[in-house]
This record gives sequence, structure tokens and C-alpha cells, in this order.
Amino acid sequence: MRSRTGLSAGSVKMARSARSRDIMSKTHRLQTLRTWIVCVLLTLTCHARSAEPIPSGPLVAGPIGFEFAVYFTDLPATDPMAALRLRLKTAGGLTLVTALHDKPAGALLQARVDTTVQKDYRPPDLEALQRFGRGLTREQAVALQRSERALILRFAHPMSVSMPAYRSALLLTEQVARDTNGLLWDEETREVFTPDEWHKRRLDSWSGDTPNALTQTVIHAYKGDKQVRAITLGMAKFGLPDIVVDDFSWSSNRSMGHLIGLLAQAMVEGATLKSSGVYDLDLRAIGHSVVRDSQLPTLKRNSTAVAKLSLIKGTPESGDPRNRLVEIAFDRYPGPDRYARQDAMLSALFGTEDSVTRVNHTRELQVASDAARAKLPGLKDAFNRGLQPGEYVLLKLPFATPRGGTEWMWVEVMSWDGDAISGLLKNEPMDIPTLHGGQIVKVSQSKVFDYLRSDANGRDEGNTTGAILQRMQEARK
Repeated sequence: MRSRTGLSAGSVKMARSARSRDIMSKTHRLQTLRTWIVCVLLTLTCHARSAEPIPSGPLVAGPIGFEFAVYFTDLPATDPMAALRLRLKTAGGLTLVTALHDKPAGALLQARVDTTVQKDYRPPDLEALQRFGRGLTREQAVALQRSERALILRFAHPMSVSMPAYRSALLLTEQVARDTNGLLWDEETREVFTPDEWHKRRLDSWSGDTPNALTQTVIHAYKGDKQVRAITLGMAKFGLPDIVVDDFSWSSNRSMGHLIGLLAQAMVEGATLKSSGVYDLDLRAIGHSVVRDSQLPTLKRNSTAVAKLSLIKGTPESGDPRNRLVEIAFDRYPGPDRYARQDAMLSALFGTEDSVTRVNHTRELQVASDAARAKLPGLKDAFNRGLQPGEYVLLKLPFATPRGGTEWMWVEVMSWDGDAISGLLKNEPMDIPTLHGGQIVKVSQSKVFDYLRSDANGRDEGNTTGAILQRMQEARK
């Protein structure tokens, strides 16, 4: 028996947050995450893929505008506007104005104190803060629910001063929050920070004049029309489009998240398309050493460290950032369907870690397999009732080789109807040329050998035969 003990992709918890503002309304609010997810699952409508390539040239466009705020859980320690004006004296060229211009000649700031935030600038609720509250204690999160006022700061500047103006805005907002004992809100990423956490993530993470895009943005992933859709929030702060990847599986979540983060960093560092819709993302060319060096040691064998991307204009959905969208497509890689092409691209960029174990069935293996198979009816019911966002099920099944052997590989379940299962092949076959990793396959529940159920936090259940196979493999060394 030839058995796969390794999995080529992991999972990462990325959840779609409640949206801070309805697109058709000026009312600022955050619904609960649970309510939003239910709405997504029940009401999302299909959107036709535009497939319109992004034009050649730079991706940045101006002028650039974004909004921060400082929430007060109690009376401010000092008058917010007075604190702002004092800090502006050393704020690196920021000019306070009563109205922002469509074409700002320099770094401008418009500020106001809102004393009716419960009505029109409502802070995120406790459930949203569990996911997108940065550094807050439980007491601070609860106190924020009662906030009655906030200092709202709108920034605008031309592309020519993008990075210094953005950094000045970050520092100014932090200083005012410290002076007034407030909590910081990023309207673009929909996160709340303590001043210390804001400084750690937003300011300490720069390398010279280059920000770490991963600390300035967030990625939301959620169940879309088909499989999973992921999108960045916050790229507008650099005059750049937000990044979308549509229709991939939950088990590819971590790898897709890394891909999106690397592309975001390349864009922040000035990525330019030499030809329409075509961009080669080279991990080794990333300038920010923390971003680059955090990925290089994780690359597996056969990695090229390069992703040949097709970039097309993204189709916006309800709740997306009000910004241009760039969608990553995978048609520069071979495969019978989009999932196989995704797998080929991720394998090329990050490499693969499949391992092959040649073993014979033992009594111990069969007992473990029988115990796993006994849990399949309950697992099928749970899958069809609906798994939690980020949760997925893998099944180990036999596939016949042309030479009469058997290759046991993992399949991620997409549908499960009676005995019939449709899913994505998660291993790259060694001896079956008609199959490819990421390909949609049809399999039978009656032939399942083992299962693995993984939740959004990376906790796994099952794969008891894998531990046995690993032990048998090590005994041969």
C-alpha cells in the first residue's frame, strides 16, 4: 500500500468582519459578525467574472484619502481639538483644513469631534472586538460600547508624498490618542487599537521608509458563492487597489493568505505591470526583510519562490472596501480546472511537502480505520448542516494506479450526498498521470480509510492512521 502521510496545505483563521458602514448609507455602524456571516451564507448573489486584465503600468493612483478616529470611553483627558492643534505643530507637514480638496497639493487633515457616536459613528460590538480589537482588555471593550464621542480625522494627500504623509498621520493619531486617553480606530481596516498596539503594529513594523503591508492591512476570508473568497482591507491608504482571491478551498486558506500578503507587499513597494494583466511575484525580490525572511525558511522542496499571476479587475460584493479591486487569477498554470491551477501555482511558489510511505495493511491500521469509518455518518451530517467558517473535512481514499497498485490520498470534501462525495484532491499523485493535485474528483464514502476534520484555529480531529503510519516509517530508518 502506498500512503500519503503529509498534507500540502494548512489552514489559517481569517474571518469576515461585520461591515462598518452600509454602502448606501452615511450611518456608521457595525453589525455582529454572526449576523453578517448568516447574511453572507443566505443572500450572496453570483457575480459574473469580469476577466478584464489590469492595464500595464503602475498600480498606484491618487490622490490618496483615508480616515482614522479616536474613540473616548470617558471624558477625554484634554480637549481633543486642542490636543490635535498642539501636536500638529510637529506633525511633519500636515495642514489642518475645514474641507478637503479633490486634488490636494500637500498633506491635508480635516478633523471634527462627534458627540453622537451611538447614533452615527457607532463603535464595533463585543463580538467584532474579539476578532478585530487589538490590545484591548475586556474592560476597555465593554467601556467602548458606551462611548459617546470620537475625534474623526480625515486625511488626504497626493501620491508624491504618500509614504511620509501616511506615517505622519499614523504618528499624529497615536499622539492625540495618548494625550486624550482614547482608543484608535482605522476606518479602512475596521480595527480598534490601544495606543501601544497601534505603535507596535503600525509604526514599529516599518523598514526604513517602507511599511510592512501585513501590519497596515487585514485579510477577510468567508464563504462565497462557491467556495471561499478572501479580500484585503486597507490598501487604499497607499493609493492601491485591494486584492481579491475568489473560489478556493478552506484548506488552502493559509497559503492563499500568504500569497495575498506577498502581493500586497510588492504593491506597496511599487510593483508595476510590464504587460497587461501579467505580474510575476518574486518572493526573493521583496524589499522588506521581515516580510521576505519570514517566508523564505518555510519554502518546501521544488519551490521556485515565484508566482506567475494573472491580475484582472475584481468584481465588488456587498461589504467590500470602497476601493478599486485587483483579483488574482491562475490561468498561467496548467490544470483541468481552476482548483488544479490554484494548486499548481501554490506548489510552484511555496513548494510541496508530500511524503510517500510504502506499507502493508496491519491489524493495528485496520482497527484504527474501522474506528474512523464508524464516525463518518456523524461527520457527514455535520458537514451537510454547515461547518463553521474556516472549518473543513479531509478524507483519505484509495486511487488505483495504472500498474494495478493503490495510492492513498487526501480529498477535501465539497459535497457529500449519501455515498457520493465530490472533493478536491489535496495530494499530487506519484503514479497516476490522469490526476493532478487540486483536481475535482468523485469518490465513495464506502471506500474512505480515514478522516481529518480541521477547525478555523488549526485544531485537528482524526487521522489516527496517520500517526501509526508515521511510527512505522520511523521504525524503518
